[in-house]
Amino acid sequence: MAVSPPVCDFGWAAPGFSLPGTDGRTYSLEELRGPKGTLVMFICNHCPYVLAVLDRILRDARALQELGVGVVAINANDAAAYPSDSFENMQKMSREKDFSFPYLHDESQQVARAYGAACTPDFFGFDTGLGLQYRGRLDASRRDAAPEGTRRDLFEAMKQVAKTGTGPQEQVPSMGCSIKWKAV
Repeated sequence: MAVSPPVCDFGWAAPGFSLPGTDGRTYSLEELRGPKGTLVMFICNHCPYVLAVLDRILRDARALQELGVGVVAINANDAAAYPSDSFENMQKMSREKDFSFPYLHDESQQVARAYGAACTPDFFGFDTGLGLQYRGRLDASRRDAAPEGTRRDLFEAMKQVAKTGTGPQEQVPSMGCSIKWKAV
């Protein structure tokens, strides 16, 4: 079922975290933040919305890192219910796709809840002080990738944040599969 997150709550403070990465290290938000901003993405291995645009996510992440934006991806899905989202499969995907950023596992789902993550992909773009400036889509893609040459909404927004410290006032929410929450 497709889900869209709420619109950007400008200035909302990024919750801190410490999570294990697919490379065997544990990462905190503080060490991942970039000198020009920080992008926190909630993605997973199985979501068709993520898979349709994964190469674009990787392209834009590399370009943003070159601009001084710190980038991290977090998978919070219930791997017991969705085995393709297991930590081992996260390691395999990040290795095969040569992720340029840490891919972290939020097994407890506490970080996803703290962020209010709603779907995969869900993008949170922060300024240098870790105040939210972007909560929008990657581009016009949905379950299938939009045509080549489509406006790169996330990239353009975070490029603006890197240059000016503020995100665009007009933002289109992301759309994707709901976070797969564990039964409580």
